[in-house]
Amino acid sequence: MKVLVVDDDAINRLILKKVFEKENHEVFTANNGVEAIDILEEQAGFDLVITDIMMPQMDGLELLAKIKHNKKINKLPIIGLTAGNVDYFRNATKLSFDILLQKPMDFYEIYAIAQKQASKGLD
Repeated sequence: MKVLVVDDDAINRLILKKVFEKENHEVFTANNGVEAIDILEEQAGFDLVITDIMMPQMDGLELLAKIKHNKKINKLPIIGLTAGNVDYFRNATKLSFDILLQKPMDFYEIYAIAQKQASKGLD
């Protein structure tokens, strides 16, 4: 599985990266949505994006919109993470994350959810 982890918190990025790499998955990381878009444009073949919602420069909602409006990658499963109000973010945009999870979270639970979402994307 090829995964893009987007979070402005270095510790969250590192832990998620290590969890996926432990299972021999290829992981790219970005500090915000701007970096994530650059990576998605430079690299092909991602199976999943895991993104924080509240980030500087380009937040997770903007990133979600850019991905969903890009015909090349609009089928890419996206897991959103937030320390904020999950219900608010579910209703904040007409577009929706495939899964929206509340922080703090169990990183191995995210891994299990990510595997299911990525396999759906391959169908």
